[in-house]
Amino acid sequence: MDIAEYVALQFGTLDDLFRMRASDRPARTAVICEDRQISYGDLDALVDRAAASLQRDGVEPSDVVSICASSSVEYVALFLASLRAGATVAPLPPSATPEQLVVMLNDCGATHLFSDGDVSSHLALVSSAIEARRIALDGDAEGLPFARWLTPEGSTPTATVIDPDQTFNVIYSSGTTGTPKGIVHSHRMRWTQIVGFLPAYGPDSVAIISTPLYSNTSLVSLLPALAGGTTCVLMPKFDARGYLELCERHRVTVAMLVPVQYRRILEVPAFDDVDLSSFQVKFSTSAPFSAELKREVLSRWPGGLVEIYAMTEGGVACVLRAHEHPDKLHTVGTWDGSADLKVIDDEGQILAPGQAGEIVGRSVTMMDGYLNQPGTSREAEWWSPDGLRYIRTGDIASVDEDGFVTLVGRKKDMIISGGFNIYPIDLESALSEHAAVEEVAVIGKPSDQWGETPVAFVVLKAGDDVDAETLRNFANDSLGKYQRVSEVRIVNSLPRSAIGKVLKRELRDLLAQ
Repeated sequence: MDIAEYVALQFGTLDDLFRMRASDRPARTAVICEDRQISYGDLDALVDRAAASLQRDGVEPSDVVSICASSSVEYVALFLASLRAGATVAPLPPSATPEQLVVMLNDCGATHLFSDGDVSSHLALVSSAIEARRIALDGDAEGLPFARWLTPEGSTPTATVIDPDQTFNVIYSSGTTGTPKGIVHSHRMRWTQIVGFLPAYGPDSVAIISTPLYSNTSLVSLLPALAGGTTCVLMPKFDARGYLELCERHRVTVAMLVPVQYRRILEVPAFDDVDLSSFQVKFSTSAPFSAELKREVLSRWPGGLVEIYAMTEGGVACVLRAHEHPDKLHTVGTWDGSADLKVIDDEGQILAPGQAGEIVGRSVTMMDGYLNQPGTSREAEWWSPDGLRYIRTGDIASVDEDGFVTLVGRKKDMIISGGFNIYPIDLESALSEHAAVEEVAVIGKPSDQWGETPVAFVVLKAGDDVDAETLRNFANDSLGKYQRVSEVRIVNSLPRSAIGKVLKRELRDLLAQ
């Protein structure tokens, strides 16, 4: 069976496709990370040794292996090796607190923890509470050194048979909002996702991965790239100027970025002098992407621009091919016919087109649930009148007459002031119209008189100087009577997660101080 025939199957595995690519073009560079690179053939051999090592240690199908480290060749090899051994991968966020990481390790029951020196230092005070076997990915990390842990060269693991419903990975929330939730993805879900992305990730493509590998944002690019025989350029720590240098040096053809990265890259003074002509397509996901920023990317950066609106939990994905729909840049696109999206009110009733409500979605790419949290899993579901399971997004949106989805805001971020619903995105858009405003985030502040009142945190563009009251008046001049911004606070930066999401919880903590 050739690769095309295999991809056409109803179900296959990432490992099988990766092996085929390694066999077909073993000398092709698989991964580049800083001053290191490895071919598909050599990476396949390393994956074999690591998978055999896991099995030697007693890892059985459906056991969980955790990786908590910066992007590296070893990280990629261990991810693939865990799958080859039949295990489940739980990539953990180094940005979580040590206590939260211990909770995650215990929650998933990890047999092994692979970490680097930075993570080991981070975990030093809770090291005794970690039951997983520690393997060190560099000389500064705790545990048996990776090179000594590996079985001898030429080792191969015992073949495993993968059931489509077997757990592929557990992706944990960042841990910024209480107890982290482990999002469970099956092999079937990942297979569908990988096949859907393969057209952009072929054996002659070069992809740059500039977000952390524990993030689903990175995995939806890395996994199809490895399945497609693409060269993957890893960037352990994002830097806008360095990003452009890598893209030009390696003739990158495809990228997955979050909106704040696009902004930072476009702000590089030498951006227009960099040769980006090799680009075929750029993806964006994980955070709101303004129409203005999309328009600038289209005008200055070669290649198509595709925005993907989706959640790690899955449900439904909306896609906007911005280069094909320049009149729809204010939307996140529409959804594929094999999926379904509905908009519901607070009582769970389906709303008519044009009305704003919570998005719920159904597709093949839905999580199985949250690990060990059946109650929370049920809360994330909505069941249709005909008994079909949908995933709640928590996002408020409307659908226009052409089937394009326009986001209004997060349900949990909605501000109720004087009995009126205020969506922060409306206020943020009004403030963003001011020439001096670089970024803005609006949250609700408790008020004895109104219940809540909107407070805006604003980052000014470099070299601009405007006072908070001027900005408040500017925004309120264009807002409705019940949408008024009560306060503007000028800050140096907005708190963000590793993949660029504004952490409004941290802004609320600032208000409480």
